[in-house]
Amino acid sequence: MDVINLQDAQPFITADGSEIRELLAHRNSCIRRQSLAEARLAPGMTTESHLHKKTEEIYYILEGEGEMYMAEETRSVRPGDAIAIPPGTVHSISNTGTTTLKFLCCCAPGYEHEDTFLQADHRIC
Repeated sequence: MDVINLQDAQPFITADGSEIRELLAHRNSCIRRQSLAEARLAPGMTTESHLHKKTEEIYYILEGEGEMYMAEETRSVRPGDAIAIPPGTVHSISNTGTTTLKFLCCCAPGYEHEDTFLQADHRIC
């Protein structure tokens, strides 16, 4: 049985600039076709606009306030919001609050730097 506690997960910076703690993935468990991580973004920070050619993602907001940009649309997000991100869709998330934005990120197939393609900043102002 694979049980990974958040306290034991080593943080690393993803290609888009967010800090994540990978909870379950092929690198640390029996999971092979998806991954689950907690992501953190400091106040005032925004991830780089990017897309994944193969991976679909789900963001689930745990704490903080943010603004999600996806496919030429921007929307405020808060705890309890789940965001579906299809493969090939340019997206980024900003922390618009005063505390750390924390969210779960589920990727299928599992997250890999090689499937992250940074884009020019297309956010709507």
